[in-house]
Amino acid sequence: MPRIERTAEIVWEGNVARGSGHITAGTGAFTELPYSLPARVGAPEGKTSPEELLAAAHGGCLTMSLATELTQAGTPPTRLETTCLIVMDEVEGEGHQIVASHITLAVDADGADDDAVAAAVERADAGCPFSTLLRKAGVEVAISRA
Repeated sequence: MPRIERTAEIVWEGNVARGSGHITAGTGAFTELPYSLPARVGAPEGKTSPEELLAAAHGGCLTMSLATELTQAGTPPTRLETTCLIVMDEVEGEGHQIVASHITLAVDADGADDDAVAAAVERADAGCPFSTLLRKAGVEVAISRA
């Protein structure tokens, strides 16, 4: 696989408590997603957060990896549904840290029994760069099936 590079542009105006910003993908896939501290720590009210974007990135990466593993095993998926919950918490002496990523998978793959799906999930997790990154940072990564 070639080296992959992607960019995002972030604009922030004002102080952290009352300011706000937006995030735009370099590809144009999304533009000016609004975010702010109140939306990050309270009710999102239609705004995103770095944690939500990380959840999308980790969940999306693992789902693609699982589709690859199932296909290579001869049981390509009909449908994969993934939910990723990123948890940020106060860590004593370190401030707020990402401490967990909990992924729940619903897998529909004709011909793949539970053992085959479990093996594919394990391989997909091992091959997912976001799972690797998070684990190396000391984050708990838990994957379960719906």
